[in-house]
Amino acid sequence: MSKAPPPGTSEAMAFSTVDDVLALVRARGGRSTSSRRILLEVLFDADGHMTADELAAAVQLRAPDVHLSTIYRNLDDLQHLGVIVHAHFGHGPATYELASLAHAHFMCEECGTLIDAPDEMFTGLARTVRRELGFTIDPHHFAILGRCAKCTAEASES
Repeated sequence: MSKAPPPGTSEAMAFSTVDDVLALVRARGGRSTSSRRILLEVLFDADGHMTADELAAAVQLRAPDVHLSTIYRNLDDLQHLGVIVHAHFGHGPATYELASLAHAHFMCEECGTLIDAPDEMFTGLARTVRRELGFTIDPHHFAILGRCAKCTAEASES
C-alpha cells in the first residue's frame, strides 16, 4: 500500500464511515478484507481509546478466526494511511483511536486520571517550538504527565 498524507491532513481525515476508509485503502493499493472491515467497525464503535489486545478481543468476538498478527498488521496499515493514531499513557500499552477523533492528553502521575485536552491548548506551544527549533510537535502521541487538580489539592493539604 502506498503511503498517504500525514495524519491531520484533510485527505487522511476525510472519512466518516467504514466504507469511506475502505475506499481510501483501495485507492492506496490495499485490499478491503473482512478482517479489516471488522477492525474498522470496532474502531468506529469504540467509546474511547483501546489497546491492541482490547481491539483484538473485540474483533475475535465477531470473527474468532482472525489472527492477532492480522490485527496488528491492519493497525499498522491503517496508521500509515493516517486513519488511526496511537498514543502512550504512562507505562501502559499503546492505545488506538480514529485520527479524526485524536486529541492530546494529560495524565496524573498520582492517581492515573486521564484528561482529554483540546488541540487548541497546544497551538501557542506548537508555534513557538516550530519557530524557535524548527520542530513540529505531535501532541497526540504521548500523554503529558503531571498532577490532577484533586491530587494537587491533596498534596498541598498535607
